[in-house]
Amino acid sequence: MNLAQLLQRSAHAFANQPAVVENTHVCATFNELHQRSARIAGYLRTTLGLNTGDRVGLVMHNGPSYTELLFGCWHAGLTALPINAKLHSREFSYILEHSGCRTCFVSKTLESAVTTAAATCENMVEIITCPSKAYDRVLNTNPDTLANTEPNSSAWLFYTSGTTGRPKGALLSHHNLMTMALCYFADVDRIDPGDALVHAAPMSHGSGIYLIPHVMAGAMQVIPESHGFNADEALRLLAHYPGSTMFAAPTMVRRLTDASAADELDTRCLKTIVYGGGPMYLADLDDAHRVLGYKLVQIYGQGESPMTITALSKWHHRNTDHPAYRRRLASVGIAQSAMTVRVATADGDYLPAGEVGEVLTCGDAVMQGYWRDPDTTQHTLAGGWLHTGDLGSLDNDGFLTLSDRAKDMIISGGSNIYPREVEEVLLNHPGIAEVSVVGAHDPEWGERVTAFVVGTANPPSIEELDALCLNHIARFKRPREYRFVDALPKNNYGKVLKTVLREQLEQARTTGV
Repeated sequence: MNLAQLLQRSAHAFANQPAVVENTHVCATFNELHQRSARIAGYLRTTLGLNTGDRVGLVMHNGPSYTELLFGCWHAGLTALPINAKLHSREFSYILEHSGCRTCFVSKTLESAVTTAAATCENMVEIITCPSKAYDRVLNTNPDTLANTEPNSSAWLFYTSGTTGRPKGALLSHHNLMTMALCYFADVDRIDPGDALVHAAPMSHGSGIYLIPHVMAGAMQVIPESHGFNADEALRLLAHYPGSTMFAAPTMVRRLTDASAADELDTRCLKTIVYGGGPMYLADLDDAHRVLGYKLVQIYGQGESPMTITALSKWHHRNTDHPAYRRRLASVGIAQSAMTVRVATADGDYLPAGEVGEVLTCGDAVMQGYWRDPDTTQHTLAGGWLHTGDLGSLDNDGFLTLSDRAKDMIISGGSNIYPREVEEVLLNHPGIAEVSVVGAHDPEWGERVTAFVVGTANPPSIEELDALCLNHIARFKRPREYRFVDALPKNNYGKVLKTVLREQLEQARTTGV
């Protein structure tokens, strides 16, 4: 099994159809994309002498070359190492060295930072800037034959964001990613030839992984001219290409909703927005449905099981007459077709419906393990289950509702408080744009509930928020402190960094500021 066979197959079936587009300019047909990937493979194997499984880094902004480089790596039987382009040079250095990266393709604006990072590595890293004359030479190499790889051969090495320590490298095989692609068709969405995937989210993450099923089906990869996310630009592309799809973090969906409502853009060409990577609050979903229509799909996954644990389909989003509709809408859906999901205690005992515990999953999308970290691998995959570190509960119909990350749960006076429950209530106030709830140290109660609030032009009073909470949740769950801020700290994928908020509270406690 080799993922590059998917491109080879589409090159025959859809030879002259657009495969990669930047804005509205066709950069490559499927046949051209296949040929370019085969030439990249020839350069990596013949000119550089890389061997099966060697790691090839991609430190790049979204761009037309990303797809051909990914498939070029796989064509050659190598492991793609997509790295978040927004990391610090020291983080580049750690990942390049820890992975044993041999070659790294970089965007021109990142050349200096990556070259500096590579110079500190013990392993020699060949840096190739894209575009450049050096990259032109890569594309002028004689094409290589398709490597014969085993299903469990490594295909993608994904390093976690590392917000709580050194990032870990989840090693994903060709079989893992093929399972993800097949689950996309079964559980997420249909793709027709000529459809379009708009890459406004980073291709080093979920958006890039989703190019696999789209290449498989003969759909286009559409790169925004900005090479990133701009709500107005993304909406124009989604309105331009019939059958358009986009992967987005919940914060991006909120911005798309606001921009679309303000400009009253035509969304008839928009087929699907797949969202995931963080909590999507019911108030935001209601607004998105009203403005964009019932075109949303939610997925829940991790780097260790990429995009593939559960899904909440478009059908479930629009099934408004179901008596459990609101509860299901607040869930992350049901197990995807190749996966099994359970909820367990800290000791590994499975919990009945309605009980909160750690979410466990197993199936063919789960990673091979962590690169060069057997102890953490053994712990995370104990008993053949991926221990996600997320807390949640299953209902009798198999819908999984996440509470929080285990580390985010607040224990106050011996009672467990799940921040998301409090956040959902606070977001009902029209004067709140964003909110994040964390636990602050309290000498009497252990932790006290603290809410960081981003207000609108008409922010609420503390008295209003207290009354709102007391009308919807138990008194002990309401925030004891509100901190009004201009913005919440987020990582490059739009996830709120609760670790940073807790650090701010701890610093204020120890310094008295």
